[in-house]
Amino acid sequence: MLQRGSRRTAGAGVGAGLGVVLALGAGVLVGWAPQVGLDEAVSRALYAGDDRSTSTGVLLEVLTTPGTAWFRVVVSLPVLFWLGTRKAWRTAAWVVTANVLVGPFTALLKEAFGRVRPAFENGGATYDGLSFPSGHSSGIATLVTIALVLAWPRLTTRQRRAALATGAALVVLVGLTRMWLGVHFLSDVLGGWAFGAAWALLVALAFDALPGGRGALPARETS
Repeated sequence: MLQRGSRRTAGAGVGAGLGVVLALGAGVLVGWAPQVGLDEAVSRALYAGDDRSTSTGVLLEVLTTPGTAWFRVVVSLPVLFWLGTRKAWRTAAWVVTANVLVGPFTALLKEAFGRVRPAFENGGATYDGLSFPSGHSSGIATLVTIALVLAWPRLTTRQRRAALATGAALVVLVGLTRMWLGVHFLSDVLGGWAFGAAWALLVALAFDALPGGRGALPARETS
């Protein structure tokens, strides 16, 4: 029963996430005025400025780091080692698959939608890559979703609330840094969040790694 409910919830999450990506992507492709106008207004309001101090720039680069591929690798390695000691190979496989492939699939979406980055001198204009969806945003959303799905069976109700709040705060922080740095629009960040979460849930479904499934960790034993 638990597994069936988890699969329904995850399936709804996948559908909603991909729907958001497609809707925002369509707005990008056709240049839908309300979306473009909001993106530009939010970008101007949040951008830290071309004349920001070196210390501000360094701080923002540090805060945006959890969205990078190398950060996901470093964080995942001890988890994978622990899963290996438990011979939880299916669980390890879904963690690796979700983490490794979110980057290439995000890159494919960037090519499909072809959006140019914000034209700030010390922001998006310094990047050759495309803008929608944000790779840092999809990366951190994937990482947090993996962590929540993986740990969920072993957490108490109070711990689950704390984990959700902490994960959401980290996802929002990384997304904000992309706009503070002036390298992404609001739509890029929202699309990245939606794709990252949907992708992680989709892979969890494929590997039967949701709570109650063959690839999920067992619930913590209580004495």
